[in-house]
Amino acid sequence: MAKIGIGIVGLGMAVKPHALALHELAQKAEVIGAFSPSASRRIEFAKAYGLPTVDSLTALLDDARVQALLILTPPRTHAELALQAAKAGKHVLLEKPIDVDLPSARALVDAVERARRVLGVVFQHRFRPGALALHRLLAEGELGELVSVSASIRWWRSAEYYAQPGRGMRARDGGGVLLTQAIHTLDLLLDLAGPAARVMAACRTSRLRNIDTEDVACAALIYASGAVGVIDATTTAFPGYPERIEFAGTGGSAVIEAEKLVVQRPGKPLLEVEGASAGGGGADPMAFSPASHRRLIEDFLDAIVEGRAPRVSGRSALAVQALIDAMLASSASGAPVDVTLV
Repeated sequence: MAKIGIGIVGLGMAVKPHALALHELAQKAEVIGAFSPSASRRIEFAKAYGLPTVDSLTALLDDARVQALLILTPPRTHAELALQAAKAGKHVLLEKPIDVDLPSARALVDAVERARRVLGVVFQHRFRPGALALHRLLAEGELGELVSVSASIRWWRSAEYYAQPGRGMRARDGGGVLLTQAIHTLDLLLDLAGPAARVMAACRTSRLRNIDTEDVACAALIYASGAVGVIDATTTAFPGYPERIEFAGTGGSAVIEAEKLVVQRPGKPLLEVEGASAGGGGADPMAFSPASHRRLIEDFLDAIVEGRAPRVSGRSALAVQALIDAMLASSASGAPVDVTLV
C-alpha cells in the first residue's frame, strides 16, 4: 500500500505525541512537511524529530503529495485552516476541539463533509486499551443497563503553563477547563455512556489565575438512556490526580482511572486492563505515552484508504461540544439546559 502524505500545521506543545506516533507509522504515512509561522519552532521541530519543514502553509496546500493535513493550532484557527485544506482536496485530522462552540463546530463538520473529505478529531482517549475493552463490554451488555455514570477530572496547571501569552483566555483558547483539558475525558464519557440529555452546571474562575475562562466546573446530568451522573472538573487540584470515569449498571460496575480499567460483576472474575496511572493531569500536560495517538492516527489513515469515517469522526465529536456548550449555558443562566446537537 502506498504511503499517505501528511502535512503538519502547528508545532507547539501538542506536536510531540503526533510526531512520535508518525515515526511509528512510517510504513503507512510519510510526513511531507511541517509548518509553523515561527522559524524557531520549525528549527526546533526538525532537530527534535528529524522530519522536514516548510516555510509556508501554501507549500503544503499546493503539494500534490500531501493527502492529509494534521492541524495542531489553537482552536480559533481551526475553521479557516480546515476549510483551506478541504478546498485544496486534503483530508483533515484536527486537534481537539473542533471549534470554540457547537454552532461553529457543526458548520465546519458540514463544510468538510460537503467537500467529501475525511475529517477526524484527536480524541485519543477512545483508543486507550481499557477504553476499547470497556466499549466492547458495554456493547455486549456485560454491565446491564447503565444507572449512574460520573467523571472526575481533578488536574493541576502551574503558573508556568499560564505564562504563555493568551493561555486560558477566550481570545486564544476559546474556553477553559472544559474545552481545553476535561474535553478528552468528557468525550470518552459520552462515547461509552451515550449522549447527555439535560444538565445543571456551575462553572467558576478561581483566584489562582488571571484568566477569563473557567478553571472549576461541576454538573449534574441526565443521559439520553435515563442514567444519571455528575461531572467534576478543575485545573486547581495540586499536584494533579488521575482522571476517573465510574460506571454503575444493573449487571456490574467499572472504573477507568487514567488508562487503567477495573470491571467487577457479580459471580464473574475481576477484569483488569492495565495502563498508565497518570494521563497529563499534573504540571506536565504532555506526560503520557503516544500509543493512543498512534492508534488514532492509524485508524484515520485506514479510513482514508477504505473510504469510511474514522472512529473519531468530526460528526461524532460534536456530542462533547454540545455538552460543554450546555454546561456553560446552564451555569450562566442558573437553570437546567437541554443538551442538543441542533
